[in-house]
Amino acid sequence: MDYALLLSTFGKDHGHPGWPRQRLLHECLRHAIRTGTLAAGTRLVATRALAAELGVARNTVLYAYEQLASEGFVVPDRRGTVVADIAPERSRKPAPVPQAGLSRRAQNLRHLANRPDAGGAFIPGLPDLQAFPLALWRRLLDRAWRGIAPQQLNYSDAAGEPALREAIADHLRASRGVVCEARQVFVTDGSQSSLDLCARACADEGDTVWLENPGYGGALAACRGAGLKIEGIDVDEEGMAPTAQDWQRRKPKLIYTTPSHQYPAGTVLSLARRMALIDGARRCGALIVEDDYDSEFRHDGPPLAAMQGLAPYAPVLYCGTFSKTMFPGLRIGYVVVPPELAPQLATMRAQSSMMGRVADQLALAEFLRSGQYALHLRRMRRLYRERRDALVLALQTHLGSIATVHGASAGMHLSLQLPDTLRDTDIRAAAMAEGIVVNALSMQAVQDGCRWNGLMLGYAQVPAERMDDLVRRLAGVIHLAAYASGGSRRRQKA
Repeated sequence: MDYALLLSTFGKDHGHPGWPRQRLLHECLRHAIRTGTLAAGTRLVATRALAAELGVARNTVLYAYEQLASEGFVVPDRRGTVVADIAPERSRKPAPVPQAGLSRRAQNLRHLANRPDAGGAFIPGLPDLQAFPLALWRRLLDRAWRGIAPQQLNYSDAAGEPALREAIADHLRASRGVVCEARQVFVTDGSQSSLDLCARACADEGDTVWLENPGYGGALAACRGAGLKIEGIDVDEEGMAPTAQDWQRRKPKLIYTTPSHQYPAGTVLSLARRMALIDGARRCGALIVEDDYDSEFRHDGPPLAAMQGLAPYAPVLYCGTFSKTMFPGLRIGYVVVPPELAPQLATMRAQSSMMGRVADQLALAEFLRSGQYALHLRRMRRLYRERRDALVLALQTHLGSIATVHGASAGMHLSLQLPDTLRDTDIRAAAMAEGIVVNALSMQAVQDGCRWNGLMLGYAQVPAERMDDLVRRLAGVIHLAAYASGGSRRRQKA
């Protein structure tokens, strides 16, 4: 046991500047005994030797040992001092925190299907991090830091750096058909931050929000956190499909949708549905939260314009993120709000969310303005299209007779619809046991009655040459489950 190291570490983590050396040593040894670092039966170093090792007076060590003995932590004997038989704190079961200590919002959060930092096939929503131009990004960051003045180290504009807001507005007007000015753009800490802002700023507790069913768990968490009443709206092959009865009996204050590439099914909201959703929202005084999370990757056909720009003064809050096009650790997203809401949102942000990370925002602004972002997107579109093609071919080859591919025309993931005789949660568990990570569509349900039964496959981070082998292994899991299911039905008929 290195007592000098033990004392130094304890002093940094637990010590008090005003303690004398004898108390510091006593507290250190007591902590080591209570946590099991000094186990029962351990013979402590002789007082004279320990004093020499620590460079302290022998009386300092004598005081610490005597105090420990009086408290029952050590037992003196003829050969020295021995640690008493005391159960260390780490082996004691702590008292459980009562459920009353958590709000209903916290207790009702959906369990995460995968760790946020997980990787591998087929994790959805994860870009190819190896393909990001990291050296260029380092240079942009270095340039941004060199140009920052001392006053810019203070809290910055709560809506985001003006240069970045201008760059985002220019990019969205050119690439997504969004009708906006820089003052309508609010920089956030990513998609979840944007959704939290929309839910809290544009609806009151108890108001009704429509969520796609199945749908994005982050939107569900944001709306539950804001105390909103959740109403799931079924998704079919044309996207979110509210009925006339839904508009009459479940009038929303907010409508959340992922029209360009539905999460998780992958369907695209048809133009007729988009216009009907805008018209319905206008009639009932609702706002639409358009989450355009991976719209930059359109593989088949021309790019689809954002809902926000389809109609004049559309009641749309347009949300986007750089986590999918660049890298998740950047933690920068944005919300484009209708112009009449911008002043109130600016006031709210100023009182609830102080901005910082000036260098990251300035570097991103230059990345956009220099054309490097557009160049990076072109490279990634080619790469992801190649991987999409390899995955679709492999799925058709190995699973074409039993499953149907949906949502392959855009984005970074597609869905694989399974027959109702197979439970997607069982397939997911069996695939996980084989080292293949897939999400079950039914686990993304926001309410009971979800009609989707299948798997969500993210392909952006999986090399094309690995697709066939991975799908072949996944197909083995699915075919085995289908065989077992068929055998079970045959036995029931018999």
